[in-house]
Amino acid sequence: MSEPIHQEVLFKASPKQLYETLLDSKKFSEFTGGAPAKIDRDAGGAFSCFGGVITGRNIELVPDRRIVQAWRVGNWPEGVYSIVKFELHAQGSETKLFMDHAGFPEDLRAHLNGERPDGGWHRQYWEPLKKHLA
Repeated sequence: MSEPIHQEVLFKASPKQLYETLLDSKKFSEFTGGAPAKIDRDAGGAFSCFGGVITGRNIELVPDRRIVQAWRVGNWPEGVYSIVKFELHAQGSETKLFMDHAGFPEDLRAHLNGERPDGGWHRQYWEPLKKHLA
């Protein structure tokens, strides 16, 4: 497995707005350009995003502060899950999001970290989320 990815992103939104957008099926689908999403908002609940490309379970949910998920991409080997943690910290009228992603296959690090033009957290999450919340 790969070295974890750590990213910090500032959003012009409250922690509550960011938390709700990441855990609400309709809002998630809206910020990802209409890609289907189904998110059970309970700890232990399953989620499916980007039309089933990403699936997993919510491990820990602290309203407006923390989301921890067991997260996988559909083409990963069966049974392989990574852990994604979102920490939300208010900074005035904005929110700083700290994201840590650990336990993913090593050969996907460049893609997930945004080092390649075909995807990653920045292109798939942060850029469209900033536009959606603006």
